[in-house]
Amino acid sequence: MENHEHHDHEKLNSGKEDHSKMDHSKMDHAKKEHGKMDHSKMDHKGNDHSGHNPGHGQMGHDHHKMMIADFRKRFWVTLLLTVPILFLSPMIQEFFGYDFLLPGNPYILFALSTIVYFYGGWPFLKGFWSEIKKGSPGMMTLIAMAISVAYFYSSATVFGLKGVDFFWELATLIAIMLLGHWIEMKSVLGASKALQLLVSMMPAEAHRVKGETIEDIKLEDLLKDDVILVKPGEKVPADGIIVEGSSYLNESMLTGESKPVKKELDDKVIGGSVNGNSTLKVKVEHTGKDSYLNKVIKMVEEAQKTKSKMQNLSDRAAKWLTYIALAIGFGTLAVWLILGFPFVYALERMVTVMVIACPHALGLAIPLVVAISTAVSAQNGLLIRNRTAFEESRKISALLFDKTGTLTKGDFGVTRIESVDIGYSSAEVLRLASALEQSSEHPIAVGIIKKVKDDKIAIPKPKNFNAITGKGVEAIVEGKEIKVVSPGYLRNEKITIPEDAYSDAAETVVFVLIDGTLAGYIALADEIRPESAEAIRVFKKNNIKVLMATGDNEKTAKAVSDKLGLDGYYAEVLPHQKVEIVEELQNKGEFVAMTGDGVNDAPALAKANVGIAVGSGTDVAAETADIILVNSNPQDIANLILFGKATYNKMIQNLIWATGYNVVAIPLAAGVLYSSGFVLGPAVGAVFMSLSTIIVAINAQLLKRKIGKK
Repeated sequence: MENHEHHDHEKLNSGKEDHSKMDHSKMDHAKKEHGKMDHSKMDHKGNDHSGHNPGHGQMGHDHHKMMIADFRKRFWVTLLLTVPILFLSPMIQEFFGYDFLLPGNPYILFALSTIVYFYGGWPFLKGFWSEIKKGSPGMMTLIAMAISVAYFYSSATVFGLKGVDFFWELATLIAIMLLGHWIEMKSVLGASKALQLLVSMMPAEAHRVKGETIEDIKLEDLLKDDVILVKPGEKVPADGIIVEGSSYLNESMLTGESKPVKKELDDKVIGGSVNGNSTLKVKVEHTGKDSYLNKVIKMVEEAQKTKSKMQNLSDRAAKWLTYIALAIGFGTLAVWLILGFPFVYALERMVTVMVIACPHALGLAIPLVVAISTAVSAQNGLLIRNRTAFEESRKISALLFDKTGTLTKGDFGVTRIESVDIGYSSAEVLRLASALEQSSEHPIAVGIIKKVKDDKIAIPKPKNFNAITGKGVEAIVEGKEIKVVSPGYLRNEKITIPEDAYSDAAETVVFVLIDGTLAGYIALADEIRPESAEAIRVFKKNNIKVLMATGDNEKTAKAVSDKLGLDGYYAEVLPHQKVEIVEELQNKGEFVAMTGDGVNDAPALAKANVGIAVGSGTDVAAETADIILVNSNPQDIANLILFGKATYNKMIQNLIWATGYNVVAIPLAAGVLYSSGFVLGPAVGAVFMSLSTIIVAINAQLLKRKIGKK
């Protein structure tokens, strides 16, 4: 419809650059850089699964789920076998004071433990070999070492070597480690669905116009220069140029522009944008890999793959424990042999040291905290997809916000209604204006009608409706001549614009004339969230710079920035430029968190150290991000940072508890107090180990109290 070009047309379209004309030189450079990437260095815990195309990403996602299912199966089988091993173990029977030995008891234990070692322990043995090949021993090496020493030493005692078996210790160790890894893998199930979701933004079919007929064809059969029909409310199937019709298109999820953009003859449209209330005919310009949306997909893909890998704290602890356990273990063997003790006794001391050196608690220290913090955070409006990013949220030094739907509500709504004629109240000005706006699809009209409905005002019927070309609309309402017009109309008619009409550069203002006299005006804007200002105060208090990058125009961006007291802003920004802004900040040494809700934010969300999507946005933004804010409240980001700190502190505490008992237990197992008549036996060592595991579990549960309160 043409009847609303009056509404401050310049402001309405000032952010409307040609989004389909992306910087091809930069895009080509990105592709070249992508080709140079070392794919062997990908982080296997999440983002390498995206692959080169959506299909590959789905395969990676399924592979991750298969690995979780494998750990789950191995855990239950191992647990089932551990029960009889514990029941038949002489050491356990002695500890609990009962006697139940079957004929061939040692051989039964050996047979059951062999299955547990090779079936339940296989992931750790395989992981050990992988770590050794990389020259970086970690948790897998420590577990493999402990279960192998326990298994082979215990097997030797069955076939003649003097000593006690550790079969029960072997079985419980493998069962608990499988449980820990199963919990951990479930918590990091984040093989991104971003690429599939981006592709799903395109419709499956297009309506191709062939002469007088229209045929429905699959999207992949669409060719350049085809003419397609886009019906009201449908997604545009491909980039192209309008050859017939005009409509307002919602591009907010592609470009970040908060207002629907008017598109007329010869204007470009972007595949994936949503058509308004009018039918369009579009000549196809770009399909497939050349489309705007596909270029966004490529950037998401590249940004995900270049994410850095943070070495897990428990792996670092395990690495040092491996070196310490090996050194003390062999040192113990050597010292007891030098002191003249029998080899069997010295060997038992060494085995006790090396088995105790692998604490059950270390396998649960991190996964338990992760599982609890993930669950509790979800109850508090934070969905964690990438635990590494969540743990690192305490390091955030710069926050880059998208404006639309994040700092603002994402709706073009009425902000002020002012009356300048004592004969009419502000409510009456709104009521009479609404009569002219009720049948329009224009965003200003939509905003005014929404306000009227919210205030439960009855909309009167207009008569003799007429569009004032380029200036506004007019009609007779209840016997009065009503005009809703732009500032340009007032200037032409030599009507003075009230001084306080423009209180905010982010607002678009329309004026209401009744019988030729200015009665009032209505200001509309994409409203700033009431929580935004308080959230920004919290960030600044924590020495975090707050910046904004938006697809909106310069005036709107500056007004929002000034109102909220931001440290800086970037206006009329395209998706690849948001990535560049993130990189620029990172190059300056900032630890960057990006917050957004649209497809245009997806590449930057993936590239940032911590990507935070607000829940009101698209699925793709959420799936590309590390953390999702369910309630779209900027204050939740402050909670996120506090949650991240609390979680990290619990992990450190648990690692201290998990490894702390080793400081006492290992020297005692080695026999440092032998001269005093005390040597730590395997059974007492097991008690130490169990106590450590219980403390870690209780401490992890305390996290609920810590972060469960906002």
